[in-house]
Amino acid sequence: MKIFHRIEQALLATVLLLLLACGFYACASMGSPAGGDYDVEPPRFLKSDPLPNTTRFDRNKITLFFDEYILIEKPSEKVIITPPQKKAPDIKAVGKKITVELKDSLIAHTTYTFDFTDGIVDNNEKNALEGYTFAFSTGDVVDSLVISGLLLNAEDLEPMPNILVGIHSDLSDTAFTSLPFLRTSQTNERGQFWIRNVAPGTYRIFALGDANRDFQFDSPGEPVAFGDSLVVPSFEPAVRMDTVWKDSLTVESIREVAYNRFLPDNVTLRLFKEDFHLQYLSKAERVDSAQFVVTFNSEAEPLPDISLTGGEEPGAGWYVLEQSPDRKVLTYWISDSLIYRRDTLLIKMDYCAHDTLQELVSMTDTLKLIHKKREAPKREKGKEAEPDFLKVNITPAGTLEVYDTVKITFSEPPLHFGPHLIHIQQKVDSLWEKRDFPVVRDALNPRVYYIDSPWTYAQEYRVSIDSAAVFSIYNKWNDSIKTNFKTRQEDGYGHLYIRLEGIEGQGFGLLLDGGEKVVRKSSLIDGELVFENLRPGKYYLRYVDDRNGNGEWDTGNYAEKQQPEAVYYHPAAFELKEFMGEWEQAWNVTDLPVEKQKPLEITRNKPKEKQPKRNENSRNDQQRNSNTGGARSQRAPGMPGASPF
Repeated sequence: MKIFHRIEQALLATVLLLLLACGFYACASMGSPAGGDYDVEPPRFLKSDPLPNTTRFDRNKITLFFDEYILIEKPSEKVIITPPQKKAPDIKAVGKKITVELKDSLIAHTTYTFDFTDGIVDNNEKNALEGYTFAFSTGDVVDSLVISGLLLNAEDLEPMPNILVGIHSDLSDTAFTSLPFLRTSQTNERGQFWIRNVAPGTYRIFALGDANRDFQFDSPGEPVAFGDSLVVPSFEPAVRMDTVWKDSLTVESIREVAYNRFLPDNVTLRLFKEDFHLQYLSKAERVDSAQFVVTFNSEAEPLPDISLTGGEEPGAGWYVLEQSPDRKVLTYWISDSLIYRRDTLLIKMDYCAHDTLQELVSMTDTLKLIHKKREAPKREKGKEAEPDFLKVNITPAGTLEVYDTVKITFSEPPLHFGPHLIHIQQKVDSLWEKRDFPVVRDALNPRVYYIDSPWTYAQEYRVSIDSAAVFSIYNKWNDSIKTNFKTRQEDGYGHLYIRLEGIEGQGFGLLLDGGEKVVRKSSLIDGELVFENLRPGKYYLRYVDDRNGNGEWDTGNYAEKQQPEAVYYHPAAFELKEFMGEWEQAWNVTDLPVEKQKPLEITRNKPKEKQPKRNENSRNDQQRNSNTGGARSQRAPGMPGASPF
């Protein structure tokens, strides 16, 4: 009997162990295997307290319920409340619900809208619930009209995300600059916007990159857009066709669905920054004994007047001025040795800067510039010092495009330089023949000169400067230098001729590469843009309607009700190949609306495919499960109701 009792105990223990093992296996199998599909569906709204579109609302709390655990990303940025409230509400996500506690009083007989944009996401994969809004009214009616459209960057037609778009019923010019928006929304990642719960009426519409979040245009540095026409929202009955799918491949039926189409639904706004930059002195330093640098935060206009103090005033021409291309950095090369040998320079500078009222006024500063002497590097015994030449650089070298300009750069400003100090030769058969080309100094940089010439196809050229031909203002001279370059065969280029239609007046075309870098510019002459001698490649075309004929794209100005200059894109690329020759094409710039013109290949803000956003926990779980061969739990660790198995 004892033997049977022991056998019975052993069998019972075995059964218990098997059951326990099955329990562990079942717990571990709750999720999908590592590497399986992630959830790509956003949370779904289930219900709310109070109900959506409640009237006579007089409470201070709203609760929204969803079908899964959720988070709110950046609620202060992504949740837009209309009308704006002075005291921000307390918005929290806990478990599967969102609570909104109002801290400010509500306006009577007003529809309020909470636009969550893409701020509501599920807890695990961060899939966003796009464009969810909740509305209620403190009166008897919930306003229900909608104004929608698209916001583009004025200069390059790029869709602009995360920008406020709002309306005013006050039609005065000062409403935008002194009052918060009456109703507002925020553009999505494709620049689209929907201003919801609008009452019948007449409005002006604006967009605002609202840095200080006060819902009004009160800073010149904020990007803005404004509509030229008044907006009168309305709706009309419409029908759309909806497809019902039996499965992923089979259409079960196509049915007509009646709905209300809210108008206008095609408002296009162009965002710009006004041409305003606070001008002030940023920095002044003596980088070397013979030069000092003055830096402004924006273009120094007009140029400052400088003079020496604390000693004998030098004569005219004691410095040579070099300006950076943006004219913000001014380098003063001191040519008078009695001055640059001083350890300390006191320089009086009269310049223009903006005051606290943002008015450009005259300013005077005295700059104390000290030169800290450095020890000369020690030379090895028996080794002669290398001559300190005036350095010269000639570019390009090797291959020269026929449209290129040869650039000559000196390390210091030269005393004199011109065609008589440079040799330009062209190879004819086997001999080098002298050529006379113009040599021009750069308008801003006294160290840079250009040889600008219509170079000939399939030729070889040589540029040389003899030793000691050029002296700098510090009496350094150059070593001899010589460079050769060749031009390409004519069939290595293509020529593009674009006849413009649908537009009048002056303008210019910008030929762009795939990164939207300007490759070539052409003014509109007799209705045609001409781009000759183009290397093989893919090009894109932007056209600027140049109202004032200054050859530049000009931004807008709200106070003057001036829109930025119009920009158009050719909707397709031009792909030029060798031996292609000439390409002629007509382009009507108004064939397509501007929002459909820019080619997708060069649009930076492209439509994004719907993909799950994997958070760090998901990645860690996947890595851990891949290493152990286990399964991944479908619930986030630590969430209410989650089992340890």
